[in-house]
Amino acid sequence: MANSPLHRLSALGQSVWVDSLSRDLLRSGEFARMMREDAVVGVTSNPTIFQKALASGSAYDGQLRELTAAGVTDPKELFLALARRDIQEACDELHGVWEATDGADGYVSMEVDPTLAYDTEATFAEMRRIHAEFDRPNLLVKIPATQAGLPAIEDAIASGRSINVTLIFSLARYRAVVEAYLRGLERLVAAGGDPRKAHSVASFFVSRVDTEADRRLATIGGHDELLGTLAIANAKLAYAHQHEAFSGPRWEYLVSKGARVQRCLWASTSTKNPAYRDVLYAEELIGPDTVNTLPEETIRAFQDHGSAAETLSQGVAEAKRTLDAFAAAGVDYADVVAVLEAEGVDKFAESFAALLSGIAVKRGELAAAEA
Repeated sequence: MANSPLHRLSALGQSVWVDSLSRDLLRSGEFARMMREDAVVGVTSNPTIFQKALASGSAYDGQLRELTAAGVTDPKELFLALARRDIQEACDELHGVWEATDGADGYVSMEVDPTLAYDTEATFAEMRRIHAEFDRPNLLVKIPATQAGLPAIEDAIASGRSINVTLIFSLARYRAVVEAYLRGLERLVAAGGDPRKAHSVASFFVSRVDTEADRRLATIGGHDELLGTLAIANAKLAYAHQHEAFSGPRWEYLVSKGARVQRCLWASTSTKNPAYRDVLYAEELIGPDTVNTLPEETIRAFQDHGSAAETLSQGVAEAKRTLDAFAAAGVDYADVVAVLEAEGVDKFAESFAALLSGIAVKRGELAAAEA
């Protein structure tokens, strides 16, 4: 499988991560198979996937019983303990990749409590706690790219921690994220720290942009030629900024100290509209120094009929014209991305609340079964 479509994509400089970490994925051997056969070199976790895994099987029952017997009853503390075992196992599975790539890949992402998205100090404190308790060098802690998240991003990098900056929709916010990363690196270097230990990715949520933009086009009527085009244009312009920001004297100085590029990561890359090609966001967003976190079904689809070619650097001028065309059609880009950020934070918080509720229910079911 070394010449599979995903291996060819990887050879173009894009890292393949999977977006569905679970205990079953790890212990069934499926994750190890994906590393071998699907070129997977990283994985992200999220509350929705964890909740599904918890509700659909018994993989977590034994540990839940142990934790309850030890007096751990708070749902969030139970979640952190359950997640810690999964994250540590995944980090250990990927440690060889992390070593072989000198820390360029082999990462596992774990997010801070999303209800803290508008609280800078609490976000930073939870990031520190997760890094300390999970204790793996190839762990990325997710910090949302809200306005309040920006200082936490800078402080995390300045303290030498590795982070995944998540929930990015806006090009303006992405520029602020990059600036926070650069300032954090500069503070880290000035304090005598090692920037090689502070790895980061900047995660753009892709398909949701088209979902919202297409909905607005449908309300306006007409402009069918713009359907399904804003997300890719947005990502291509972000990638162009990545190249611009990580060049020149300021960046060259940081590189001389060991700093690494903060790579764009494409998240939410399954197509939500069945009229669109199922590998649309995989094929159109391929380029060096990037990551694509693919759902398992998209991995299977790309392996079956995906085409690997460098596409991200193509059509940048057209991408700018696409944003202009949306403005001319009456779609307010700034409002689209603002709405998506607010909805994203709310959805993450809702998923986290459902997860904690599910843990409480599962704990109650196990206790009742033993009574």
